[in-house]
Amino acid sequence: MPKVFVYDAYTNKMMSYTLSERDPMPYSTGTTLRVKEFRGSSSSPTLWTTVAAMEAWNLTRRKYGAPIHVGYAFKRIWEGGHGTASQHYAGVAFDVGQGQGSSARNAIWTAAKNTGAWGYVEPQSMTPTWVHFDRRYGTPACSGTTSGYPTLRRGCVNTYVLILQDALNALGYSTRTLDGKFGANTEAALKAYQKRVSLTADGICGCNTWKKITAAVVGIGRTSTVIN
Repeated sequence: MPKVFVYDAYTNKMMSYTLSERDPMPYSTGTTLRVKEFRGSSSSPTLWTTVAAMEAWNLTRRKYGAPIHVGYAFKRIWEGGHGTASQHYAGVAFDVGQGQGSSARNAIWTAAKNTGAWGYVEPQSMTPTWVHFDRRYGTPACSGTTSGYPTLRRGCVNTYVLILQDALNALGYSTRTLDGKFGANTEAALKAYQKRVSLTADGICGCNTWKKITAAVVGIGRTSTVIN
């Protein structure tokens, strides 16, 4: 039974659910998005997303008015399959419409764009055989870009903290838990990692730390220190 974390930015709280593969994703409408569809090819027993991403999905599905094939949504960072700053690892990105034909993909893209709910709907010229949209949030730690992950420090709660904890654990720097809450143990693990790679060991995950840690962990596969 998968565990699903859902971050609610309205209350700044992380919620968790234990669901079956055929259950609807929390906050999705009806059965338009089941857990097994959201997970895609991920084998993880733990998944995560946000209320805002599910609301954006609901709006898109309503505007399109028909089932949407989901090829890729969630991935854990050590599973790889996407770039080092992919929003799929935050559980807020969707690659959809594979195999539905160009007219259907055009209609899905238009529906997603017209909702105004997604932070980014990728130009169709960049995704000729699928449609990508994501509900990224926060200001990227690295300046001059709209992608990437925000600066994290003690007290933060969100799915980007889950990425950070997951990466640290996979690399052998234990946060003792995987809960999306940046506490003392996550800070200690981050400082230890920063010291090891010759970064300022301040316990703040900014641009340089994100670059180092994501480059080290993307696609390395499940290690013995991963926490579920």
